[in-house]
Amino acid sequence: MLMRIVRWACVFLLLAIAALAIWLYAPDRSRAALEAAYPGEYRTVLGQRLRYRDTGPRDAPALILLHGFGSSLDTWEPWAKALSGEYRVVRLDLPGFGLTGPDPTGDYSDERTLAILAGLMDQLHLQRATFIGNSLGGRFAWEFAARYPQRVDKLVLISPDGFASPGFEYGKAPEVPLVMNLMPWVGPRSLIRANLAPAWAHPDALPDAVLERYRDLLLAPGVRQAILDRTRQTILSDPSPRLRSIAAPTLLLWGELDQMIPVRNAEDYLRLMPRAALVRLPGMGHVPFEESPAAALPPLQRFLASTKP
Repeated sequence: MLMRIVRWACVFLLLAIAALAIWLYAPDRSRAALEAAYPGEYRTVLGQRLRYRDTGPRDAPALILLHGFGSSLDTWEPWAKALSGEYRVVRLDLPGFGLTGPDPTGDYSDERTLAILAGLMDQLHLQRATFIGNSLGGRFAWEFAARYPQRVDKLVLISPDGFASPGFEYGKAPEVPLVMNLMPWVGPRSLIRANLAPAWAHPDALPDAVLERYRDLLLAPGVRQAILDRTRQTILSDPSPRLRSIAAPTLLLWGELDQMIPVRNAEDYLRLMPRAALVRLPGMGHVPFEESPAAALPPLQRFLASTKP
């Protein structure tokens, strides 16, 4: 009798594991279907096929918009529409994300990403541009300004990344939890919503269409493995010397309700960047350009029109 109970318990356990695996499992989406649903232009830079969009007058001052971790160029859509009448607006899916997808070299170092950005500017015949970056894209923006000062007019950093934080110490790769190894095979909506919600000051207002877009592009071929690879390769170093070297006028835009990189972190940048000024965005979170695009836009427009926010 006991052995029969054990056998039945094992059967139920296996069925439960199978059901959980079926619920969690999500295969890659068709690239052709995704490219049809999410328009873009494509060009190859240093061996990396990039998805990008280039709108606005070609002879206007150029803006290059860099999205955050796990996102895509589509996050900028409201601002791109508002700015393209007066500026040339270039946005792209960064290597490893969206429909740019995996880097064929497997190299997700900051050096490789910055070189690709410089190469894209060369191909688009852009000598200089204003860089606007959010979170991870903010780190790439200020790193680019430190490395290529002659190519940056101004900087707009929206809750930028770059300083050490729990799990990301200087000089060492992060310890990736074992469960993250499942990432290339899973993608339930509930899990994606749970990870996306902290980026919004008011998570209940997160539109279903935005959630679906994040999920669609997370399921683009090879992206989940690329995100895992980028995470493993991230090695931060103390940014202080590089931030001090930046001469470009800089606007810090920070949602006061940012739960991912709190607004108090702005003090680190203000201390090191003498030409930086902070504008706090009441009632907004980590992605104000997506959550409250109209309300967050005026300080950016004022900064672009002058050297003062």
